[in-house]
Amino acid sequence: MPQNIIQLENVHKNYVMGDAIIHAVENASIRIEKGEFVAVIGPSGSGKSTLMHLLGALDLASSGSIFLDGHDIERLSDSELAVIRGRKIGFVFQSFNLIPTLTALENVMLPMMFQNVPLKNRRERAGDLLKEVGLGHRLSHLPNQLSGGERQRVAIARALANDPEIILADEPTGNLDTKTGKEIVSLLEGLNKKGKTIIMVTHEPEIAGYAKRTIRIKDGRIEK
Repeated sequence: MPQNIIQLENVHKNYVMGDAIIHAVENASIRIEKGEFVAVIGPSGSGKSTLMHLLGALDLASSGSIFLDGHDIERLSDSELAVIRGRKIGFVFQSFNLIPTLTALENVMLPMMFQNVPLKNRRERAGDLLKEVGLGHRLSHLPNQLSGGERQRVAIARALANDPEIILADEPTGNLDTKTGKEIVSLLEGLNKKGKTIIMVTHEPEIAGYAKRTIRIKDGRIEK
């Protein structure tokens, strides 16, 4: 029987800006099962990134409930939430978010340090992951020595460092040309076939077409 790995129940997220209250997400109820490949699509300013932060347990709801692998994140301490998020979720961002002074290998090793993985194991796993994404020949390169597509591959390898069940990709093709973007989404598709749950935010219908299910958001509300 399918098991929900992320669940939002009647979630609202509001922000106060001066005298105004911005309703970034309104009454969202979403269930994502283990092993799904889901795209979240909507125009700029629709609430996609806010929804992504809620799905990734990076932010708490103003009201409603968020469950990560059965855990109500509101009931967890900051440290407990950080640990479970670090083990369960790998993040991929549009701007790559690599540390410019670290090599590709060191960038991928970094998340494992926070999970107290021994140095030798970190180095071996990071090398294996970079080979898996086709960058076995770029281990010692700094981010500014890599192309945009190569930097996103490093970011994906880093997201896989702690072997999470979920990969959350926020506009992973946004800074890439069309051909490279399709290669990156194909890489995510391959990870999904290996059992990873993929949640991908995009504003591009063609990219969303790679997913098996699409969630549409507009003006903070789930349309479909």
